[in-house]
Amino acid sequence: MKVVITGGGTGGHLSVAKAFLEEFDKRGYECIFVGSMGGQDRVYFGDDNRFVKKYFLQTKGVVNQRILGKISSLFQHFKAFIEALKILKQEKVDFVLSVGGYSAAPAAFGAVFLRLPLIIHEQNARIGRLNNLLKPYAAVFFSSYLETSPIKFYPVRKEFFEYSRVRERVDKILFIGGSQGARAINNFALSMAMDLQKRGIKIFHQCGKNDFQRVLEEYHKLPLKIKILETMEDLKDDFDVLLFDFSKNMPKIFEACDFAVSRAGASSLWELCANGIVTLFVPYPYAAGNHQYFNAKFLEDKELGFLCEEKDLYCDVLWNILELLTQRTLSKMSRELQRETHIGATGQMVDCILERIKK
Repeated sequence: MKVVITGGGTGGHLSVAKAFLEEFDKRGYECIFVGSMGGQDRVYFGDDNRFVKKYFLQTKGVVNQRILGKISSLFQHFKAFIEALKILKQEKVDFVLSVGGYSAAPAAFGAVFLRLPLIIHEQNARIGRLNNLLKPYAAVFFSSYLETSPIKFYPVRKEFFEYSRVRERVDKILFIGGSQGARAINNFALSMAMDLQKRGIKIFHQCGKNDFQRVLEEYHKLPLKIKILETMEDLKDDFDVLLFDFSKNMPKIFEACDFAVSRAGASSLWELCANGIVTLFVPYPYAAGNHQYFNAKFLEDKELGFLCEEKDLYCDVLWNILELLTQRTLSKMSRELQRETHIGATGQMVDCILERIKK
């Protein structure tokens, strides 16, 4: 059986694509990736030989563009759609799995045009425009937030479960802004650094490539032991701050930490859940449809996480949360978070897909 996995642009979409790739590859299916030249698609999958073929088309996002930008983007997408049709016909695929993002548009529309089964995984609490448009044509539509979804667990890679643990005290805090970093969270970590060090709390800080040099220089102005993460052995070193721009070993880094301050992109949110890390979520305020806010609200409403909008992010917010987290409260939340996810979710979804497309 041959499957096209399409979508990406950002790490959130691509981590779901990777979870599905691992499951399909384990079952011996031929996987083809159709993504974009832009975004992070090539960073994630350019060297991944589990895909028998990879196609990176010339596309860019349409949302948040001005009129001329939208016209240019739509023209690119039309050309990419024609290319995607050729790919789908040439490769004789059995179905197309879309994980969303602008990268998914050409192949997803191509599947509808060619009447191939289209499977959609929606990561966010608010359905994206592309997925909302294609939802009526989907053979299966997965979402962790919709009651109508055949499977509600999120497809988290098994490593996040394997390195999970129940937290009982906060000695190490992870500041993470997603795959591209977040300046507001970076500044928040910098503002908290001295007080955290006085309380004996270590900082693990993923700051993104674009802001790495600035953040490093700001930390060097403080009387702190700064360590740049190079290998996983560095996790055992003595430091006040462990700084890194991006890492492919996030499950191990998660395991080392007791609490997190994070954006609320769907994949980051559910990976933190799977690992059992209680988190203060600071949604990216300019995300399409404000979807990060609603992702975080989903957990806050269950009393399994904390939500603070960027405009309200002050030091007292974190101190108040840490005072609330007694050992009993922290361990209870940590256990409950792990129950929101399931290590076999991706396998369950693939079983569901195969059952539906055989009908």
